[in-house]
Amino acid sequence: MPSEHAAPTSEHLHAHLDGDASHGHFIEARSQKALGIALAMTLLFALIEVVTGVMSNSLALISDAGHMVTDAAALGLALLAQLIAKRPPSSRHSFGFVRAEALAAFVNCLGMLALVAWIVWEAVQRLTHPEPVQGGVVLVVAAIGAAINLLVAWVLSRDSDSINTRAALVNVLGDLLGSVAAIAAGAIIYFTGWVRIDPILSIFVSLLILKSTWGILRESYHFLMEGVPHGIDYLQVGADLAEVEGVLSVHDLHVWDMSPGHPALIGHLEIRDLVEWPDVLKRVRAMLLDKHGIDHVTLQPEALDGMPLDPHCKPAL
Repeated sequence: MPSEHAAPTSEHLHAHLDGDASHGHFIEARSQKALGIALAMTLLFALIEVVTGVMSNSLALISDAGHMVTDAAALGLALLAQLIAKRPPSSRHSFGFVRAEALAAFVNCLGMLALVAWIVWEAVQRLTHPEPVQGGVVLVVAAIGAAINLLVAWVLSRDSDSINTRAALVNVLGDLLGSVAAIAAGAIIYFTGWVRIDPILSIFVSLLILKSTWGILRESYHFLMEGVPHGIDYLQVGADLAEVEGVLSVHDLHVWDMSPGHPALIGHLEIRDLVEWPDVLKRVRAMLLDKHGIDHVTLQPEALDGMPLDPHCKPAL
């Protein structure tokens, strides 16, 4: 017979009832197949390109190999993050694990910035002290790398809703630019013998990658720091709340993203009469959803003297 006193669980605490927000705190149906395929292809060719890059002594090819290795790490982190993000909320993590994706994107971008810094440093050294480069080997290997990157980018573009997958896609597109630069460098060196084109193109590609990486880094940082979601005017939200019939003032207001694309709001509202709270709450919820797209709302009403709602009244969730 089952025990009459079963161990308590947190499922009922995480449940969303009628009138609550419509989204959950975990990712239910995001396939990891695309990331798995992309990771396998990228890692395999990264190993090939590292060896040939060292053998040919090409900074452009070594840079491209470095991008491929970074891509493999980014894809691996993205895959791990999505697996973690699918886990439902628990008694220790009531918000679930959706922030794992943003965290992985942030780490990926930091790694990319470090790689760019190394490439630029090495390129400057080679501009002042040119080294011989095997242009033919660079040309062939870089062309194959470009084809691999195009295929990986196509696979990842099919899951553009994820900030983490988009971060990995930025890395892959950056690597595609690296492959194009390596092709150009190999061709120029092979036909003209001008080896300085190798570090010059490496610096150019690094600057392009830096621009894209910085955008993803800012976005993931903003999300991790629980910044106000893009597209939502915090001051306007406060002003609109104060204009709702029955609301006298607003304070302790916070707006952030529970998960990418799902804003949440908490705050305190001072109202004229606590008896009016159920009707005021309905008007507030309708306004926030209609004007600002916010449906995850937690508000605490307070009477004129600053006292919270009587505990026997309906909770503000």
